[in-house]
Amino acid sequence: MSDLLSVVSELRRPRLLIRAARAGLAEYNRNRDLKRLIRSAEAPAPDHALSALLAEEERIEATRRSGDASYSFLRHIDLLIAMMAEARLLPRPNRA
Repeated sequence: MSDLLSVVSELRRPRLLIRAARAGLAEYNRNRDLKRLIRSAEAPAPDHALSALLAEEERIEATRRSGDASYSFLRHIDLLIAMMAEARLLPRPNRA
């Protein structure tokens, strides 16, 4: 799980996307939003959800970088919001 946290913490995205995602964190509803974003009937455990979100965000980031007209900044922000929220639910490693 710490691997997932390091992957999330090492992501580099445009500042405006990150600021918009942070602003949307307060409105995140795991049951509603997560199921919609990963197209699942039930919300999985945070580590599984974060893995799925990372894969989808990587795909949409490639679309953004390529300049493809199918890029949706709203979906990208929704994914980043969910990633931030799910990362907060992961257990933190003990630091002795």
